[in-house]
Amino acid sequence: MSWRAEELTIGELAERSGVPASALRFYERQGLIGSRRTSGNQRRYHRTTLRKVAFIRASQSVGIPLSVIGEVLGFLPDDVAPTREFWLRASECWSTELNGRIARLERMRDLFTECIGCGCLSFEQCGLVNPRDVLGTEGAGPHRLG
Repeated sequence: MSWRAEELTIGELAERSGVPASALRFYERQGLIGSRRTSGNQRRYHRTTLRKVAFIRASQSVGIPLSVIGEVLGFLPDDVAPTREFWLRASECWSTELNGRIARLERMRDLFTECIGCGCLSFEQCGLVNPRDVLGTEGAGPHRLG
């Protein structure tokens, strides 16, 4: 295989991207990437698909759902690789969401740290962590032991 080939087989794409062929087929079923079929019904991917797969994997690694990734990739014409500007725009769009997730995780960490001393999740602040806590009305501490 020439590293400059315009099209790649699924095996070549898997090897070059480091993504298993099964995941590539899944991405294709989800509409994230596309291929053409040969007369023998074999997939052929345009070389720009390598960058799209890299974009998908990088986006997934920060927790962006595939459905959202697909919406963003929908703005790219077929056979056009994500550019640096494309990545920057996507990053700007997702920064607010990611910052919100970070803030929620920090709040969860702080609540967990406060709860760890008691262990029963039944003191006043547990209304945030355990909103249907019926035993919380009986005060802090374990109530079912004994």
